[in-house]
Amino acid sequence: MFSFDNASKSIETMEEMLKGYSDMTKGFQLIAAEASDYSRRSFYEMTAFMESLMAARGIEEAYQIQTGYMKSSYDAFVAEAAKLGELYAQLAKTGYKLQPQPSTAVSTEVVAADAA
Repeated sequence: MFSFDNASKSIETMEEMLKGYSDMTKGFQLIAAEASDYSRRSFYEMTAFMESLMAARGIEEAYQIQTGYMKSSYDAFVAEAAKLGELYAQLAKTGYKLQPQPSTAVSTEVVAADAA
């Protein structure tokens, strides 16, 4: 039989689910934007590196330019990996919040049914 109490709980549950899905979507969008931004920055840094490498006047200068680029590129990659790791961890926490939690009312009903 239909109950208004159940209907209001159903609406509340639906609103919570929609808010959770919205939060998950925002998390995915944030990760995609961060990855896109990193790719753009990496491309521009590589372009600047190639231009400076082509302008090098000797092997020593080219070696120093390449060494500097490799170090800065590695540092940027490690920082970006850490940042993306944090974003994925936040996304996992948001997803975990969406999981249905067992209610104590159901378990007491089962116990009461077993006792009867």
